[in-house]
Amino acid sequence: MTATNTKEMNAAIAKSTNLPISTKHCIEIGHHIRYRSTSFAKKFLEDVLAERQAVPFRRFYRDVGHRRGMSAGRYPVKAASQFILLIKSVEANAQAKGLNTSSLKISKVIANRAATPMGGGRHRHSTKRTHLEIEVIEGVVKKKISTKEKRTESKPVVKTEVKPVEKTVKKEEQKESKVEKSNKMDTNTTESTKKSEESQ
Repeated sequence: MTATNTKEMNAAIAKSTNLPISTKHCIEIGHHIRYRSTSFAKKFLEDVLAERQAVPFRRFYRDVGHRRGMSAGRYPVKAASQFILLIKSVEANAQAKGLNTSSLKISKVIANRAATPMGGGRHRHSTKRTHLEIEVIEGVVKKKISTKEKRTESKPVVKTEVKPVEKTVKKEEQKESKVEKSNKMDTNTTESTKKSEESQ
């Protein structure tokens, strides 16, 4: 297993060559874990090893039996074990570059057929060999905002004071009555002064 780093600052690569596993199985696993996080990929592959979850076969599905929750699937144990080792290797490379391993996403999965050496014996047969390559990039960790924070972050509602109409009308009536009373008082005083003057 060889491991290399990319020129990009937020990416890392790991490669494995001449692995004794099926290329078709690797292609199907790569289709399922591509653009997913490394934590999801490891958990999924561990479930495949324990035969709790099958790998959906979307391309090489001829003569493949149905599995629960999918049309065609299998449990490629050998390929899954090699993928787990490769994912751990690429996480170590990313950590060596100073990337956040908790936010790594698989951006590229390449499975190529390698040279197939012939087996010995009277009836010679070819063996399976595969080259694997995985590239990961550092994603952005989204912070979960609680409902309380959302409420505080929302714009404050400006409360407008609405004055009751009845009170204002009553105040105006009181003012008018006071003005009328003062006017009456003035007229009474003027009349009393006139009468006093005439009596004199």
